[in-house]
Amino acid sequence: MFVDSHCHLDKLNYDELHDGIQDVLNKAKAANVEQLLSVGVTLDSFPAMMELIKPYPQIKASCGVHPLDVESDFCLEQFKRYVEDERVVAVGETGLDYHYQPETAELQKRRFEQQVDLAVDVNKPLIIHTRNARQDTLDILRNGHAERCGGVIHCFTEDLPFAQAAMELGFYISISGIVTFRQAKELKEVVRQLPLERLLIETDSPYLAPIPHRGKENQPAYVVEVAAYIAQLKGVSLSEVAEKTTKNYHDLF
Repeated sequence: MFVDSHCHLDKLNYDELHDGIQDVLNKAKAANVEQLLSVGVTLDSFPAMMELIKPYPQIKASCGVHPLDVESDFCLEQFKRYVEDERVVAVGETGLDYHYQPETAELQKRRFEQQVDLAVDVNKPLIIHTRNARQDTLDILRNGHAERCGGVIHCFTEDLPFAQAAMELGFYISISGIVTFRQAKELKEVVRQLPLERLLIETDSPYLAPIPHRGKENQPAYVVEVAAYIAQLKGVSLSEVAEKTTKNYHDLF
């Protein structure tokens, strides 16, 4: 069995590519992907996402404000209420992105700090997005005592020292379809060196479809391609990657 530990089910193309969310889940199940984590990126969109996944117990949720969405409406008390929902197993997607929006860096840091504090307070793990912000990301996690709640660096594209620093804080490293891309040479080397006991797999769908689906909309069924590529890189069986990443998912969430 496989788990897609990070997908955006509310952003898939249901008008043209899928006959509703049940169709997406059927495709996933046909690939032996039986559990999913649907990740929130704004407070505004969170209620609709929860309504979408409500009938499906195999889907868990997270609630967060993405660093590229920090200018969206934000109310800390409302955020706390959303996070306390028993269906919500994590806080995020949160973090820092200085690549696309360096001009909002100060607001990003403030929102990130608030979400780290909340995650520690409710003891739910963090889902972290980081790009061009390695040191600030680690500093905020350390200063906020994020080791108390743990979490995951999602869609990992950083270097080995960053991965090691995150793992020292008790974080997992989640690998997406980027690892299958030809130009992702450094990431491939990092994955070879990371222990399976600290890895998760994800699609980040509808984004970043792995080879051989690159250029198409991503979907949870394709997480198996990520697992197969990791197995190839590490010289282990696909079943071992499936077993260990599924166990890691349950241990964390």
